[in-house]
Amino acid sequence: MSEALNATEHRSINRVKSVAICLTAYLAAVVVVIITGYILQDYHPIIIAGAADLAATIVIFGFSVYYGNASIYDPYWSVAPPFIAAFWLLHSASINDIGLREAIVLILLAFWSVRLTFNWLRRWRGLNHEDWRYKYFREKTGRAFGLVNFLGIHLFPTILVFGGCLPLYAILFTGINAFGLLDCLAIVVAAGAIFIEAKADRQLHDFLSTNINKGQLLSSGLWGYSRHPNYFGEVLFWWGLFLFALAANITYWWTIIGPVMITLLFTCISIPLIENHMLKRNPDYILLIQKISAFVPWRGKQFDETNLPRG
Repeated sequence: MSEALNATEHRSINRVKSVAICLTAYLAAVVVVIITGYILQDYHPIIIAGAADLAATIVIFGFSVYYGNASIYDPYWSVAPPFIAAFWLLHSASINDIGLREAIVLILLAFWSVRLTFNWLRRWRGLNHEDWRYKYFREKTGRAFGLVNFLGIHLFPTILVFGGCLPLYAILFTGINAFGLLDCLAIVVAAGAIFIEAKADRQLHDFLSTNINKGQLLSSGLWGYSRHPNYFGEVLFWWGLFLFALAANITYWWTIIGPVMITLLFTCISIPLIENHMLKRNPDYILLIQKISAFVPWRGKQFDETNLPRG
């Protein structure tokens, strides 16, 4: 059997079939997760969750290689955290007495996961389409793409997301403090992050759906304050989880490594990559770079979209 489907077969897979294949991949990953958890049941909960997370990633990688499309991995970012949280909750003492903090965190996590996964599904065109970033890596790395695909596109984000989930362990497994003011701040940060990301994604979706002028650039709404408000909201959410962890048990301050790594991913890798891509597609994007904040929304940077070229 060839490493990937040939071009004709690849193009023949419609969106409905693509979703079914993607769902099958994730169901297979769940089965492997259960098996891994059973085999390692005597180990520390963090080790079990980490090993199961790795095993699931390998399964998704296998599907992405077979179908020649690394975008199968994309929803993993928002799908994996609820499963990790559920595992830690089921193996913690709080499962029989879920407190206010735990309940709020689980609700926020579920809302974040469902919304982000839906946003991906709404934009995904199916297996006949692969994210431009993966195509770029495929063209640049040639025969080495297999290694880049596994280490860079699959394993690296899995490690980052798992790091981002470590505060959930502190919240669900080791919480010793009563609900307090820091929890209130965490709610504001996490809920605000979800709102910002959802609002930015909606504005981007509406812009792409109604804008027939390919040369026009989005610079209204939240996008008039930040060039990547959706990324800002995403990063802020993980910092919200960390604040909950501090509120639950301050000795787990070291879980800050999760939100720090995710922040660096977006600010040092994702945003520069997209910025270069946008400049190549439309040199006028430099106007936004000069006038609008790159990441943190800033009122002083609000852009007058009437100055943008109309194509």
